[in-house]
Amino acid sequence: MLNIRDATVDDIPLILEFIRDLAEYEKAPQEAVATEEQLRRHGFSDRPRFQVLIAEWDGHPAGFALFFYHFSTWLGRPTLFLEDLFVRPQFRRRGIGKALLLFLAKVAVGEDCGRFEWQVLDWNTPAIDFYQSLGARVLKEWLTMRVSGTALEDLAAQGRVQAL
Repeated sequence: MLNIRDATVDDIPLILEFIRDLAEYEKAPQEAVATEEQLRRHGFSDRPRFQVLIAEWDGHPAGFALFFYHFSTWLGRPTLFLEDLFVRPQFRRRGIGKALLLFLAKVAVGEDCGRFEWQVLDWNTPAIDFYQSLGARVLKEWLTMRVSGTALEDLAAQGRVQAL
């Protein structure tokens, strides 16, 4: 019944639907401004910045996981970072989210990752409880820092070194 597969360039419209559905669920639909062209350029080019798994239930797109790697200097190993995980409401309570997480855990081990990380909104207690039941722990001592939009452009303009 459940099939998990790598996304292809033909899945870009579906991936965008999942992203927008997730933004709606997280009460921030106005923040999901990604376009098909951006997903194509950054995910399906010669230098992909992310990968996507599609979960299908009886042939129907049920959910997705978008992930990428970064590097832990302390461990000297990569970290698999899960950016987005979403299962459509009509497919929930079937183990699809857990199956995606288990699949990614195997990918992380296979890629010699020292960590598998993701973020969760502090109000999403069902997700937090679920993740903790799988052995994840909340890192309360770490705060996410973000610079975006014009603040990012202003910060970049202050640099004297030519960017690559």
